Amino acid sequence: MASTTHDTPAALKPFAPPAPGEKVSARTWMAVAAGMLGAFMAVLDIQITNSSLKDILGTLSATQEEGSWIATAYLVAEIIIIPMTGLMTRVFGMRAYMMGTTSLFLLCSTLCGFAWNLPSMIVFRMMQGFTGGALIPMAMTLVMAKLPATKRATGMAIFGLTATLAPSMGPTFGGYLSELYGWPSIFYINWGPGLLLIAGIALGLDKEKRQLNLLYNADWLGIAFMAVGLGSLTIFLEEGNSKDWFESSFIITFAALAIIGLLGWAVTGALRKQPFVNLGLYGQRNFFAATALSMAMGMGLYGSSFLLPLYLGQIPGYSPMQIGEVIMWAGLPQLFIMPFVAKLSSKVDNRILCTFGLLLFGGSCFMNAYMDATTGYDQLLLSQIVRALGQPFVMLTLSNFAMNGIQPKDMPSASSLINMTRNLGGSIGIALLATALTSREHFHSQRLGESVTGFAAATQERLAALTQSFLSRGFDSATAGDMALKAIDGIVRREAYVMAYNDGFFLVGAVLFGCIGVLWFSDKVKAPSGGGGGAH
Repeated sequence: MASTTHDTPAALKPFAPPAPGEKVSARTWMAVAAGMLGAFMAVLDIQITNSSLKDILGTLSATQEEGSWIATAYLVAEIIIIPMTGLMTRVFGMRAYMMGTTSLFLLCSTLCGFAWNLPSMIVFRMMQGFTGGALIPMAMTLVMAKLPATKRATGMAIFGLTATLAPSMGPTFGGYLSELYGWPSIFYINWGPGLLLIAGIALGLDKEKRQLNLLYNADWLGIAFMAVGLGSLTIFLEEGNSKDWFESSFIITFAALAIIGLLGWAVTGALRKQPFVNLGLYGQRNFFAATALSMAMGMGLYGSSFLLPLYLGQIPGYSPMQIGEVIMWAGLPQLFIMPFVAKLSSKVDNRILCTFGLLLFGGSCFMNAYMDATTGYDQLLLSQIVRALGQPFVMLTLSNFAMNGIQPKDMPSASSLINMTRNLGGSIGIALLATALTSREHFHSQRLGESVTGFAAATQERLAALTQSFLSRGFDSATAGDMALKAIDGIVRREAYVMAYNDGFFLVGAVLFGCIGVLWFSDKVKAPSGGGGGAH
């Protein structure tokens, strides 16, 4: 497949990395740091509304099902804009595009805080996704385009932190801010890092000449197919479980649109000489393996971030702030382990490091697959720390696999595609887990119900004890009997849900362990060191 850009010096210059021995200026590091801040902010905003959703829905007078569109709108817009960042960067230049899209993101974030009803919130969240989504691949592009090969392991380590810390810290930040300052503060908080980002990019990057003519010659048919395909696929995944999947004509419609859009995108991309994103990169073995693993990693990252807060809120009844205190342990240790992983990545075969990371991450999910109704902060602490130790080994090495051997002109495409597939993996993971939770809860309720019958001696003893307890509180015998039955039913439902959550974590762990086999189809890769190449 053809490259993504016109093969002219002007088009290639922004993406040509410095020579291996070239010293990196403070300005460049400032720009890279600003890009990382943007990626962290954009990923954080995917999850930050989760712990505050009940408060938001109460203010906007919306139901739980309607409220799911608050997250879906952001994800749809984000996944559509990510593949377009390479084109937009060539048109406006890195500096102008990043400053412009960040300014709009801050404006849209503020509008979200001012939303007066559900439709306005959905529109503003979609606008926020369109403007913020570009910041994720741009961070990786900055690392590849502005740092010499010998410094990329450090840059990728920082990028890996943004991708793994943000999903872990989103519910934590959201919970604390909502409880202390009200839910609009989760949107206003973006102004701090956003202004720092704009300043860092303004000072760290040189101005580039705009190439507006590229907009006229862009593959707009391919872009339209991509938008329809990815947008419809995200809606299908996000809304499928609540609408009972293919029992709903709404879901069938979006499934059909997703297939048409994605096939149309693939065909137009293959036929055009200058597609807006180079899908031909999927034909490279290392890149294909890395994106497949990135999708699975997205399932693991967003899936575990979906299951645990849900369990903690439903079973032990934790507040958003308490949930945040548990989840932060999946994030904080990464700050200390990532520099160590970056050093190892230039000395050890990255397949070995990634395998180790997958074993830790998958193992932490299996540790969570044996919870009971009393499991809380103390029991979950070790699994969260094991998860935090494993994630950096996977994220950094996957970036090395994906970008190994990529030509400068294809760096924006590679960055867009790997980040797009990780986000898609997150949507697929959450959709699978939400469906699995529902079906497995029904399954376990039926199995438990077969044992907990009125004829079982243990059930009769428990009913008698509960009835006596309610009688001692002053209830009449008929009411006490009904309350005892409802209490037994509640215990059965609670245990069924705990078993369903355990099944969910087991599924995520199994997927991550299964990825180890896929990983070894890729070539041996080490991060460059001391002026070396990309692969050894």
